[in-house]
Amino acid sequence: MSMAYEDYMRQLVQPMRDELVRAGFRELRTSEEVEQFMEQVEGTTFVFINSVCGCAAGLARPAATQAVLRSEKKPDHLVTVFAGQDKEATAKMREYFVGYPPSSPSMALLKGKEIVHFIPREDIEFHSMEDVMENILAAFDQYCG
Repeated sequence: MSMAYEDYMRQLVQPMRDELVRAGFRELRTSEEVEQFMEQVEGTTFVFINSVCGCAAGLARPAATQAVLRSEKKPDHLVTVFAGQDKEATAKMREYFVGYPPSSPSMALLKGKEIVHFIPREDIEFHSMEDVMENILAAFDQYCG
């Protein structure tokens, strides 16, 4: 790919990254960052697999950020990887999602390294932002302290 294309894509996705970072998510951009985080993680972690698709922009990111802002019970950690952009980081994170096929966007709530709640693309697409947010909030209520 050309350098101009790569620059264009970085500029295009930066607001999509910033939206989650402003809400308190930590970006994991390399496979090493994912592995280091996951090998040391304790407590609950909300993982957001980011994407450039419309359902990420109109449904998934707003639902995730609003759930984090509104929930009384919050995960100990908020992290994100960007599918299609940080490919190695995304692939590494998906190694921890045993039994769940790749899905972008998607969200997972983990206790330690174990997935206790997973929201694949099909539970985001064609749903309302409020429904997706309620799905996240219900998981936070059940699993977060």
